[in-house]
Amino acid sequence: MVMAFRFKLIPFVATVLVVALGIQLGNWQERRANDKIALQHKLAQGVEAVPLVLDGAPLAADAVAWRRITVSGEFVRDWPVYLDNRPYQGRAGFYLLMPFKIAGSNMHVLVARGWLPRDPAVRDKLPTYATPDGVVTVQGVARLNAGHVMELGTTPPLTPNAIVQNADPLQVAKDSGLTMQPFVVEQGMPAQPAGDDAQLVRDWPAPSLGVEKHQGYAFQWYALSAMAVIFFVVNGFRRGKSK
Repeated sequence: MVMAFRFKLIPFVATVLVVALGIQLGNWQERRANDKIALQHKLAQGVEAVPLVLDGAPLAADAVAWRRITVSGEFVRDWPVYLDNRPYQGRAGFYLLMPFKIAGSNMHVLVARGWLPRDPAVRDKLPTYATPDGVVTVQGVARLNAGHVMELGTTPPLTPNAIVQNADPLQVAKDSGLTMQPFVVEQGMPAQPAGDDAQLVRDWPAPSLGVEKHQGYAFQWYALSAMAVIFFVVNGFRRGKSK
């Protein structure tokens, strides 16, 4: 029996569209996976590298992201900002952000000092904590931002002691008038917490990379493209046999 393939234009066009869409979306997921793999390498290099000492010179955020940081200076005590909706181990709370004036310069860096619990009875009551006086040395990890949560509407101008959903260094610089580095330093916990360190939780969440997830999505899109081709070919032969 001679096998015949019966071509139809509409199923062919539909197959081409599905295949093109599947390949494009698969490639997009592959690119995202590759970006996450590159970030993994950058994280590993940042941990292994010698800590970068901030001296007040302006730095690009991408150049220092995920690097270990050491900086000496003073906290700007009258400009704390609280990031709301930052739960920790099932408890509601805030991330405390505070500008830090780098010693010997007019440059500041925004320091994420840690997590503080929120009063369950009075939502807008600010937690108590201590801030060290004078020149101190802070160690931590540089990040592009302090994390972002979904926010509806526009962000109002920042004020001292503001409770907000999100805040970035450039926004703090604009609203406070302080010269600011374009990145955040997640302060690390010293070997023996004491004073203010005993009140602030610095168990920072690791970045969620999800490389395997993107690779799995890419495989699914490529498989969809292959199935569309197989379906078109099989049905073409079935139509030919039927005729």
